[in-house]
Amino acid sequence: MSQDLGPIFEGWEFVPGQVTVRQITGDDGYPKIQLRLDMGLLQMELDGRPDGTRPMGHESLFHMYQSLARDFLEKESDEPRFTLDAEDCAKLQQEAVQYYHRYLALFQLGDWVRVIRDTRRNLDLFDFVEQYAETKPLAWLFQQFRPYGLMMLTRARAQHALEQHATAQALAHVTAGIREIRAFYERMERTDLIEQSQEIHFLENWEKDLQKASPENEQIRLEKALAAAVEREDYETAAQLRDSLKQLKGASK
Repeated sequence: MSQDLGPIFEGWEFVPGQVTVRQITGDDGYPKIQLRLDMGLLQMELDGRPDGTRPMGHESLFHMYQSLARDFLEKESDEPRFTLDAEDCAKLQQEAVQYYHRYLALFQLGDWVRVIRDTRRNLDLFDFVEQYAETKPLAWLFQQFRPYGLMMLTRARAQHALEQHATAQALAHVTAGIREIRAFYERMERTDLIEQSQEIHFLENWEKDLQKASPENEQIRLEKALAAAVEREDYETAAQLRDSLKQLKGASK
């Protein structure tokens, strides 16, 4: 078997400034994600740890350290508390980058459920490190990326809602995301960064666009689409539209 990667890249050019990604089926029969880079590619598993490894039998290093923290609390120790030192944090940060690359790729593929899973996973990691890191600077190495993670989580949640024709729910997700990023800066006593936040600016602009697609207008559109689906006897689509109408009316109450 040739070890030359050239045939893999043939017809799949790297485009600067764009996230170029595709999903393939691996030789093991399982789906993989490939992310094109300028001089190569990253291949990641769709589920579990992106590189496919299981550190010490755990799904990820994060899961392993969570287990260590639980074990520490359950047994007596001379140490005053469980802590993460610089080396621990470096390992966890490297792993977090894997999940970051994967959720960017998943976002391009429109796999909103897995984007939500991976962004929430990294945000949970940030909280864990903040709780147990030896120093505040170590915790900030992770927390500085929280606004971006929250923005991507919010975008995935809203996009997932829009796919279900739930504009009101998408708008609620965006509004909540803006509020959560603001609350983070306030908690960090860095309110000066709120006006500079590109994440907040992006979500606020999207919020305005969604507000224009008011629930009333969305309801009219869904009702017309429902009538058309019933007329052409597309009952599966009609059922989905009825569910969307119920969800929209519930969200607007």
